[in-house]
Order: sequence, then C-alpha cells, then structure tokens
Amino acid sequence: MAVRACGLIIYRRLQPAPSSKVTDSIEYLLLQTSYGTHHWTPPKGHVDPGEDDLQTAFRETQEEAGLQASQLTLIEGYKKELHYPVHGKPKTVVYWLAEMKDCNTEIKLSEEHQAFQWLKLEDACKFAEYEDMQAMLKEVHQFLCSRE
Repeated sequence: MAVRACGLIIYRRLQPAPSSKVTDSIEYLLLQTSYGTHHWTPPKGHVDPGEDDLQTAFRETQEEAGLQASQLTLIEGYKKELHYPVHGKPKTVVYWLAEMKDCNTEIKLSEEHQAFQWLKLEDACKFAEYEDMQAMLKEVHQFLCSRE
C-alpha cells in the first residue's frame, strides 16, 4: 500500500511596491530537512490512524513550522496530489493551499528541519529540487494570479 502524507503549501503576501504587480509580493514557505539530502519542502507528514487528510496537514504544519490553523486561511479550490516512489515504495502526498493571516508570524521549526525560507516563486522552484514540486509551485502561483 502507498505511504500517504499530507501538507500545506503556505504563502504570504508582502506589501507590494506601488510599481509592482500584486503577485510579485507572494512568498512561499519552504523548510529544509535535517535528515537525508537536506531537501526543501512545504510542511507535510504521514497520516496518523483516525485522522483525515486535512487534519494531518494542519497537525504537521503545527509540528514542523509552529503555525496554528487559526493563523492560516485555507484557500478554497486548490488541492493537489503528488505521487512518487520513496525507497522503492509508492508515496502519495496531498497538499492544500493556505495563506498566512499575518505575514510577520514567527516560524518555529521542529527537530525535523534545520532551516526555513520565505521565497518568491523563482527561488522556491530553485530550492525545490523535484520537478513535480516545482510544477506544483508554478501551478499554485498561476492559481493565485488567476484569482487577482
């Protein structure tokens, strides 16, 4: 059976400069793992027994980034599943999209991560090595731009 994990793609909007587009002020939160290849990823983790997927996404975000559900706004209409092998076994990760209510809220990392960055789309794609993650970030950005 496939391993199942869930997480949130978290973004914040900075105050845009008068001459810039609103979408230029969007930054995405990526966390750097403190294990393995130290890859960068949105907060996510395995589904616990009795939990639904969205509960898992919020719990993992709280554990890994110190963010409470009340500090985030879940964005309707975006949900994405990624499928890829990990150690030869299939893995499914379900992501939702959430906006920080206060862009200055402090991130508090767990032991699972050693660093975090708020990144504009182009840099977020550079940090996220995996093509499906890069594609998802671009898709999210397009989704947000289309809502402006």
